[in-house]
Amino acid sequence: MNSLFIQGIHLDWNAVEHSSYLHGIPAIKGLCDLSFQRNITFFAGENGTGKSTLLEAMAVAYGFNPEGGTLNYRFSTFEDVSELHRALRITKGFRRPAFGYFFRAESFFTVASKTEEYRDSTPKEIYYARYGGKSFHEQSHGESFLSAFLSFNQKGLYFMDEPEAALSPQKQLTLFIHITRMAREGSQFFIATHSPILLGIPESEILSFDGGIIKPCPYEETESFQITEMFINCRETLMKRLLEED
Repeated sequence: MNSLFIQGIHLDWNAVEHSSYLHGIPAIKGLCDLSFQRNITFFAGENGTGKSTLLEAMAVAYGFNPEGGTLNYRFSTFEDVSELHRALRITKGFRRPAFGYFFRAESFFTVASKTEEYRDSTPKEIYYARYGGKSFHEQSHGESFLSAFLSFNQKGLYFMDEPEAALSPQKQLTLFIHITRMAREGSQFFIATHSPILLGIPESEILSFDGGIIKPCPYEETESFQITEMFINCRETLMKRLLEED
């Protein structure tokens, strides 16, 4: 057994309704067991292949609020969580994380608002110091995202769904460095992303959801890398062909 907080997962499909849409997601419906070997695991693939669905199920099965936040966040603005978490069993390692966070780009504004509410009586200047000195709502969308990420310093367990959503390439590189450092210090990350920058983090494992099966994929074979490389190296030819087809 390695030292990861989450060693693997097992799915019991008897706990999923036969009429569930989950049976219609090829990469998900064929999954029974999945083991993890690295501190950073990326879920990569086209939209609709099940990356975020599995990430959410793992986070909720571990104990996180479906809309995000720490393990202590308990609120609900819209019931939209899939039933997959009820069928998912997590194999935990011998270590327990000192901290944990589930980040979802689509619900971060709500989580930021809840963060303000959970501040309690802590003086603003002390509380906001960890977030760049300002409230999330006093920062731009991208700044608040990155402030949240950079506040993660404890050796912990982190689920991230498309963390690149509001970040410029430069800010993605900042996140790249921060995640790499934290992983090397013992944190574990599960990240669903399309970013060719983040996918390039060394010593990570990329699991592709394309082709109807979840399988390891070298960085250079991800669609995110190949399309970005093709656009940069063959931009004129590619644009001409695409616009002619249009």
